[in-house]
Amino acid sequence: MTSQPATRRTVLRGAALAGAAGLCAAGCAGAIGKKASPTPTAPVELGSPSEVPVGGSKLYREDRLVVTQTAKGEFKAFSAVCTHAGCVVHEVADGKINCTCHGSEFDAETGEVLQGPAVAPLPSVPIRTKGGKLVAGPDA
Repeated sequence: MTSQPATRRTVLRGAALAGAAGLCAAGCAGAIGKKASPTPTAPVELGSPSEVPVGGSKLYREDRLVVTQTAKGEFKAFSAVCTHAGCVVHEVADGKINCTCHGSEFDAETGEVLQGPAVAPLPSVPIRTKGGKLVAGPDA
């Protein structure tokens, strides 16, 4: 069996794939083994307290937070990252924080697990009002 010499196209395709793999290795190496914190590591401004209904909750999906107003002016905040597999929860309805990835449900007032597969509650996050806005996370 005789081998054929590599064509120009084959050589260029191989070089392009090797280059792409190298870029991913360089760009992705820092993320491998690192997991984003489920709670803010710096203060996060969420907006007006009036956006969270009294006796209700609001999901701030982009900020990965759920805020509940248990009584007028009394707020609680929880991570919106499900403790089962790290999905961001999908919605808050009827006093439950729902993760549709695998069906976990959490109590919107306590963060406690109502239905698994999650077994750990959602971590609470400090929250306060400052300058007419809700601010969650650690103090600056």
